[in-house]
Amino acid sequence: MSHLKEITIPETASRKVGIVTSDARDKSCKVEIQFSIKHPKYGKYIRRRTLIQAHDANNEVKLGDKVEIAECRPISKTKSWVVTRVVEKATA
Repeated sequence: MSHLKEITIPETASRKVGIVTSDARDKSCKVEIQFSIKHPKYGKYIRRRTLIQAHDANNEVKLGDKVEIAECRPISKTKSWVVTRVVEKATA
């Protein structure tokens, strides 16, 4: 699979910060992004989350790490994001 070495991330790519919830698969991780939205009718803020499958080429992220991910070309059926850096390591 040498084609995975050629992943380029444009400067204008969308970037998000989230927490790794699963690192069980090889070269992949599941990142949870939490955010709040305002309810359109009642005005109350509601917590929401998005689960994103991200590509981790070196298997360097661990469960609980805070990571930055960037959007890229589709790598597989569910992966269109790449881990760019580890913002904060998880405490043991």
